[in-house]
Amino acid sequence: MAQVEVTINGREYRIACDDGQEEHLEGLAAYVDRRVSELVSAVGQVGEARLLVMVSLLIADELSETFASLETGGAAAGEASERLAQATEALAEKIENIAARLEAA
Repeated sequence: MAQVEVTINGREYRIACDDGQEEHLEGLAAYVDRRVSELVSAVGQVGEARLLVMVSLLIADELSETFASLETGGAAAGEASERLAQATEALAEKIENIAARLEAA
């Protein structure tokens, strides 16, 4: 098991992760650190625990919005797929009608 040292809000933390996941974990920590820095700029240093709770809630909100947009996009994609299937079926029916008229002639 690998170990990664990350820095968030100027403090270093040693975190264990699966081998090969070090870079991913470092990227996640960098994102959290950026969000903490943004929050510190807005509200100041209000205590490490409180900052981390606030950032966790901000990130959870981002995740919630992302899930909601994916669900909306998924529903729209499903509706588009259904419309495409209906249009394809109607087109196939027209082609069959044309073929039947050609055979009868």
